[in-house]
Amino acid sequence: MRRASLLGALFAVALCIGVAGAPLAQTETPTPAPSGTQTPPAASPSPGATPVPITVDPPAAGVAVGGTTQLRASGVFGDAIVTVADPNLLAATIDQGSRTITLSGKAIGVTIVTIKDARGISRDVPVRVAYTAGAIADGTSIHVTGNPASVGFIRELAAAAAARAARPRPGATIIAPPDDLAVSRALGQDDVTNVDVPVILQADGMITVEGTTHVRVYNDAAPPISPNSLMVSDYPETLLENGVLFTADLQRDVPSRFLYFHYNPPGQLDRRIVLRAENTSNAPAVVQFISGSAGPGANEMEVGHISTQRFLSRLMQNEGALVMIPPNSSVNLVEQAMPAHSVVSNLLQLRVLNGSAVHLALFAQNASDSPDASLASEDLLSSTVRHARGVYEVPRFYLPALWNTTDSYLELPVGQLPLPNMLHGEALSGDYGVQQSFQVKIVNPTRSPQAIAIYENPRGGRATGTYLIDGVLVQSHGVPAFSRYKVRQYTVPAKGYIRVTIETMPEAGSSYPLRLVFAPDDGSVAPGAPGSPVY
Repeated sequence: MRRASLLGALFAVALCIGVAGAPLAQTETPTPAPSGTQTPPAASPSPGATPVPITVDPPAAGVAVGGTTQLRASGVFGDAIVTVADPNLLAATIDQGSRTITLSGKAIGVTIVTIKDARGISRDVPVRVAYTAGAIADGTSIHVTGNPASVGFIRELAAAAAARAARPRPGATIIAPPDDLAVSRALGQDDVTNVDVPVILQADGMITVEGTTHVRVYNDAAPPISPNSLMVSDYPETLLENGVLFTADLQRDVPSRFLYFHYNPPGQLDRRIVLRAENTSNAPAVVQFISGSAGPGANEMEVGHISTQRFLSRLMQNEGALVMIPPNSSVNLVEQAMPAHSVVSNLLQLRVLNGSAVHLALFAQNASDSPDASLASEDLLSSTVRHARGVYEVPRFYLPALWNTTDSYLELPVGQLPLPNMLHGEALSGDYGVQQSFQVKIVNPTRSPQAIAIYENPRGGRATGTYLIDGVLVQSHGVPAFSRYKVRQYTVPAKGYIRVTIETMPEAGSSYPLRLVFAPDDGSVAPGAPGSPVY
């Protein structure tokens, strides 16, 4: 019967805790009650009555090696005796007054703790002894930019800072969701706030750790970044091995935009993309950057669309981060998971705010490797399928235009001019990562108000779109080539005019070029209405 009880209890451990352990020893070590402790009075059970069972809270336990935890027993008659099936794994003591049992972990494994009272009634408690999944930092601080920094942005960066400050054991997962963090307002320049971030560290075979990291957020006033060049890493787009994807030196007086887009196909190991900034000088360097990362995801158009939307929104708010890199050391600016059968994308804008040039290296590694591991080589990966990788000298097109409502349609091309590579490599067809800025004056010379609209018209293939029109975020789901949908509607007053500003960018994963067409309203479905891909 005793062996059957142990096997049943171990099965309960597997169900409740999910970890198999070592075989149980059969030795029992009675634990005497501490001297001077008064046993609480208990009524004698009535003859023939069903014995009151012993209950224990919690009914199963996990204890860290070198740590302790407590159980609370109830329904105990008289003094209780606590025994451990394998005392090499665990020690147990009981306070007879409070019926509190303290467990102290010694070595990894699974065992049974038995509580028996003066009636001979007993209760078995399965216990797993394991290492904790790591340690959670009590506090950390970050410096951001933003005019102002929005609530969502503060939440995201505070959660990421708490995750970076945690010290997980290898194989442990960090959970620090930003969605419900208590941030009540946007953070203005030169302002400070505190964010409490709940963090969980967990892994199979380890004790889950829960805690809170207090993140102090400083919003430093910093001017917007105006890039001089565009760096692109899209080669090899499909990764079949690990290694370096892109390298460049970020000079102090030469800010740059950086686009990367990579795919980890099915059948490959789970990977991670890392963007590392190395300071090789003897003085600290401060890097300011805006990031619009997206993915991992299986839909390449959706990932590229989300990345563009995040980047443009943050660019308009100047929402970014400030990172100090100590002398002769490096900091990872981005660590992005890339499981098999997934795409990742990012649009960044970077500059060295203080200090000397910083060396950038984008590389792929196995997800099981440490993101801080040193690079064995900076030789760039290659592939037989050519895509863009290099530096391009036009990060932004700016086009002012005038359109009279009585003239022919006005067409604004987006992603039409291939950019030559300043390094040896492919030209940038489609202008991916190039910001397109339009300012259009629309004049109505007639005596009647004129209803006009802006239409999107993909020309290269199926495409998504993100537009900041007069400061309003307008987005489009994927639409087929040569289709035409409204993205904005206006009424131009009689003998009057309006001005329209548009900021957009060709989106990774979509097929550009695309045209924005200014034309009379044709009565088709309005933006955001049922049947429209625009939202």
